[in-house]
Amino acid sequence: MTSSAGSNVFALTAILAICTLVLLLLRHFLPLRSTPAYLLVPIFLALALPISTILLVPIDLASSSRNKDDATRGIWLPQSVVLVAWRIIYWLTFALTWFILPLLGEYLDSGYRTPRDRLIYSLRSNGRYQLIALACGTAGLVYILLQNGFKGTSVKALIMALAYCWGLIFAIYLMGHGLVAIPRRLIRNANTSGRLRRLQANAPKVHDRLTTSIAELEDLEAQVTLLRQRKNGISRDHQEWIEELADMSDLPEARYLSNAPYSAGATVPAVITDRYLAELSRKLNRARHKRIRFVDAWDRLVRKAYELQAILDASTTKRLDFGKPSPHASVLERLTLLTPYTRYMLYAKIIPAIRLAHAVVFALASVFVVWSELIKFAAPKLSVISLTVVTHRGDDSEVTFAGQLIASLWLLYMCSAALASFDDVKVWGNRALVRRNTYGESAAWYSGQIAKLTVPLAYNFVTFLPGGIHKETTFYHFLGSLINLTPLGKGFDYFFPMFILLPVCAALFNIYGRVKNIFSFGLIEDDDEETPPGFGGGGWREGRELIERELNGSSQLGLTARRDGVVSPRASGHSTPTGTGGRRSQLAATPSAGRPEPVRSNTGERQAQRLADATRAAEEEDENIFQGFAHRVRNTFDTVERPEWLSDLGKRPKWMGGVDGLNENSGRAESGRGIGRWFGGRPADGRVRL
Repeated sequence: MTSSAGSNVFALTAILAICTLVLLLLRHFLPLRSTPAYLLVPIFLALALPISTILLVPIDLASSSRNKDDATRGIWLPQSVVLVAWRIIYWLTFALTWFILPLLGEYLDSGYRTPRDRLIYSLRSNGRYQLIALACGTAGLVYILLQNGFKGTSVKALIMALAYCWGLIFAIYLMGHGLVAIPRRLIRNANTSGRLRRLQANAPKVHDRLTTSIAELEDLEAQVTLLRQRKNGISRDHQEWIEELADMSDLPEARYLSNAPYSAGATVPAVITDRYLAELSRKLNRARHKRIRFVDAWDRLVRKAYELQAILDASTTKRLDFGKPSPHASVLERLTLLTPYTRYMLYAKIIPAIRLAHAVVFALASVFVVWSELIKFAAPKLSVISLTVVTHRGDDSEVTFAGQLIASLWLLYMCSAALASFDDVKVWGNRALVRRNTYGESAAWYSGQIAKLTVPLAYNFVTFLPGGIHKETTFYHFLGSLINLTPLGKGFDYFFPMFILLPVCAALFNIYGRVKNIFSFGLIEDDDEETPPGFGGGGWREGRELIERELNGSSQLGLTARRDGVVSPRASGHSTPTGTGGRRSQLAATPSAGRPEPVRSNTGERQAQRLADATRAAEEEDENIFQGFAHRVRNTFDTVERPEWLSDLGKRPKWMGGVDGLNENSGRAESGRGIGRWFGGRPADGRVRL
């Protein structure tokens, strides 16, 4: 009887390393001290359990292998221990993905004060989604009962099969896009001038989103100010709620005492209700984190553009100096052992060469993954992944320690390809990961997606191996046998991964860009666009001017007033470079004695001076195909000149409120009259027509 003492020590050490890695990851994206424990613990489990899957799959392969030689068997554990580990990982991940994290995300985003109201809102928000899942489960249960009869494992098989199929659909799509995006991104980043040009082309869009987020936040804070100024019609509980919102926004006292409203467009209803205050709280939290998100994105873009420009400028002197590193710089950036010449050789020659080498390796790995997906049903022994993981000795097939290491690398790359697509796919709303300031709802959502995708990808990887290997694993007996319980599940497991060619071809041949050009909307952020849509229509030249303006300290964004309870990490301590001699100026240089009024009042003037010719593109940025069609039809009717005799027919007499002269209907049809109002037009005078 062989002992697994060495494997036990290795497994425990690996688990401790995974827990440490997850804690560091949480510390990077969340403020650990201020984040409540009921959020940290589920997110920690949702990240630690999927990462443990990458370790458990190779251990399961070696533990179920026919090889009994301890010298070549690798890391193995008793099958009973492996089964318990799979049960813990799967069912905890299932509960987190489908119940705990969705409820927790809506609970944090509800805006209500009391835990009871937050829980009720979360249950109502998730009720529709759960009803849809229940309806699909009912249909699937009827199919399984008709196929296999009523058995005790029918309900369990249904739940596990539906969860696997739903996760595999998203995993295959995201992984297919990521298999192309990762090598392409490395190749593009290896070219310093091209990378700088793309940053400059993207700068107007980031800059205008930042400006818009600041304006939206100030509009909401103006509503809070108006609520504080009201004296009648507000209960004591609502007054306390409003004071909490004001304290959260850190509004200046002078603005509260002033009778003039901060924004002319800010209005409050006559009757203040819990629902209105909850909606206001929710919008305020979202707007605050949205501003922090784009402040961080803009700061990183400016810093990276400065560094890339410094590398290009140092091509003549061969001496590179970035100046004093920021407090948030990486270890590589903090190294002072390098001379200016060696630093230039590192950033201009060595790092681009390393990126190109990695791009070649990852491109080959992507080809092998796609080939394995296509060939695993017809000839699994021809799968490149199978050939690198499984060792054949005569008639026996086994997984050695080297095979375990290679299997972990393959599975890690597949999961990384799926997760790398989250930044490119534009269907996740306004969720984003921000350093030290990630919104709680976004953190719960991202961790839930990671947990949802890892288990389907892990079992999909196991199916790459020959049937004599993967059907002997504990993972197959626990999950695979229930998926293959019906012919529909077995066929889906083997044939659906072949559809990975669709996202691969779409990303490889830029089909996303072609669809966007035809239908005016897209699902993927296209890096090929030199002039990204948005307020900025000047392309990379406009972006270069914006970056230079920020570096010279003449930006009009008003980023200096960081008055929120949670501030951007870079805005609070990061120094932004300025000039070419390594000097850096603080983004947050202006004292926060009061909120700068020009931030909101001059926003329209700044955009009118710089972006007057791109207003139409800004309005169409977030339009779908139907809104775009209605907008174009409305413009068609608005620009048609009517003859005078037709204008006379539409005039009203004076006793009905008509106006003499040609001011009422001269030249162009008003958008609020006739057919124009069908497509979003409003009366020009601002009155309401009854």
